[in-house]
Amino acid sequence: MTDTETLNKDDVPRLKDQFCFPLYACAKEIVRQYRKPLSELNLTYTQYLVMMVLWEHGDMTEGMLGRKVHLDSGTLAPLLKRLERLGLINRIKPDGNVRKLYITLTQEGRNLKEKAKSVPGEIRDCIPLPEEDLLMLQELLNHLLISMEKKM
Repeated sequence: MTDTETLNKDDVPRLKDQFCFPLYACAKEIVRQYRKPLSELNLTYTQYLVMMVLWEHGDMTEGMLGRKVHLDSGTLAPLLKRLERLGLINRIKPDGNVRKLYITLTQEGRNLKEKAKSVPGEIRDCIPLPEEDLLMLQELLNHLLISMEKKM
């Protein structure tokens, strides 16, 4: 018998016992559901997140934006370049400060907000939970995220 064969099943981590797996799998499936409505806007899910932050909060630095959507500069920079090529945002370097990059919406980017209003409802229709459960889940996840941010 090998060492692997002598292991008791209780000694082996099992997928069904992992807290993060259902969270990961559900998040992946929900993001997949966004593909259709976002393809009509010519956006990916992460681009949509960035646009929502800009619609809600207005112009901001790349660093502020990255913190709000939990993306590092290496991931955010190419995403912002693509949004700029699409004509939805401007990336502006203020004079004398090459380290800061300000992100502003173009008129086309502001106009896209109206077209995006139907997306949350379409996604809600894809989630097979009663409204009460969905709100409870959202509250728990927001609480978890805030708690994790405090530890960082």
